[in-house]
Amino acid sequence: MTEENITRIDLDGKEIILIGTAHVSKQSVEQVKEVIDRERPDSVCIELDDQRYKSIMEGSKWRETDIFKVIKEKKATLLLMNLAISSFQNRLAKQFDTKPGQEMIQGIESAKEIGAELVLADRNIQITFSRIWSNVSFWGKGQLLTSIFYSIFNKESISEEELEKMKTQDTLNASLAEISEAFPRLKKPLIDERDQYLAQKIKEAPGKKVVAVLGAAHVPGITKEIHKDQDLEALTKTKPKSRTPQIIGWAIPVLIVALIAFTFFLNPAAGMDQAISWILWTGITAAIGAAAAMGHPLAILSAFLAAPITTLHPLLAAGWVSGIVQAYFKRPSVADFETLSEDVFSLKGFWRNKFTRVLLVIILTNIGGSFGTFIGGADVIRTFLNNL
Repeated sequence: MTEENITRIDLDGKEIILIGTAHVSKQSVEQVKEVIDRERPDSVCIELDDQRYKSIMEGSKWRETDIFKVIKEKKATLLLMNLAISSFQNRLAKQFDTKPGQEMIQGIESAKEIGAELVLADRNIQITFSRIWSNVSFWGKGQLLTSIFYSIFNKESISEEELEKMKTQDTLNASLAEISEAFPRLKKPLIDERDQYLAQKIKEAPGKKVVAVLGAAHVPGITKEIHKDQDLEALTKTKPKSRTPQIIGWAIPVLIVALIAFTFFLNPAAGMDQAISWILWTGITAAIGAAAAMGHPLAILSAFLAAPITTLHPLLAAGWVSGIVQAYFKRPSVADFETLSEDVFSLKGFWRNKFTRVLLVIILTNIGGSFGTFIGGADVIRTFLNNL
């Protein structure tokens, strides 16, 4: 058997065997089975977290998704990022007739066959996304969302050169490659931190012999980091929210309300104009966002009615209201979840699927309401200054 793509490490009497896999290679699947069958390790580590493991093992899990829970837990953007990865994997599978991640499935099956302990060695994908999100500015978040939308609807074929590059990346890295190139700061949470996390989990795996199935891109980093003690708690801690956005978030509505109240005191007619301007700008822009997502008429109406109030409260969002209304009247069915992986492959399918439609209603309503806040706020300030 060839030792190509295999790295052996002796760590304090523990034998660690790293298999650097190519996620689009059928040969990697065969190699994973061959190595595990021959070495018969005490533990098999795979580059998956609990969420992605369940996604692989419980293909119907999407059917149980509670859309109202998604809205309540503010996970619309997170789900959109997951769908971006799903869309990329779909495109890859269709073009090259492969199934990315098959080598991980083989690792799971081989571990069961020989009775080895299965270790899910990767960091929770939500934590990775959270740390990615906290590494970009407000405007960077807008660019990031734009890049995600582009990656979802990008129809371009993947070149042979790009395919070769993917053979040295893991699925998560490959699907977010364009985004990480545009945002170099994302390399740390996306790659470097995961190398450290994977290294520690592999090192802590039970038994004297451990086989780890990894994307080839992680092997050099893990080989370096495995000789150090990594702080898993620090690597899984999400960044505490800065107080500055919170202060600004409360300062803007307080200022708007104060300016309208003071203008009412100086000139009631002008104060009324200010209030109407605020209602119309925030309401109309939020409604336009819901309409752009082709939301239900009542979802569009709820966006208009909610925005003037929710934009004055940092802990509320018009998109949550319109999203709940959309989900109530156009609740996703089992069929929507069954066709989700196919529907996210096209712009038409993304808008047609009731589940992704709810996500779009939430996100576009909030974006519209944000624009309305800036425009309406500027008009309130202008009216106030004119009446001094």
